[in-house]
Amino acid sequence: VSIQDLLSDRWETAKFYGFGEGTSCYNNSVIMGKVIVGKNTWIGPNTVLDGKGGLTIGDFCAISTGVQIYSHSSVNWATSLGKLPLEHSQVKIGNGVFIGPNSIIQMGVNIGDHAVIGAMSFVNKDIPDHGKWYGVSMIK
Repeated sequence: VSIQDLLSDRWETAKFYGFGEGTSCYNNSVIMGKVIVGKNTWIGPNTVLDGKGGLTIGDFCAISTGVQIYSHSSVNWATSLGKLPLEHSQVKIGNGVFIGPNSIIQMGVNIGDHAVIGAMSFVNKDIPDHGKWYGVSMIK
């Protein structure tokens, strides 16, 4: 972890962002837009929490090191040379969810309660309650 994370209090960082009681968040996390986090959730180092389209994370979740959660996309904006707008779509993560290290959650995804997302997974579709997701799947 960075020296800043060693010197800062993770629980104070979470309070600064208005996250729920008992939640901790490393100082080197990138947090933007409207991000709502419940109680007793752990947000690991080097994470990206993009709430530009809205992001809700439940209680007792583990958001592991390097996880990136996006609620916006700039693909159409970039490929149209700025003629098309950025896209936004809310992401919801239920209670008791584990998201493994270096996973990426795309905009518009809903992850149900007690779901497990394996390390280095790319999630671009909804995961039901108690669902397990490992790896990559492409939806056209």
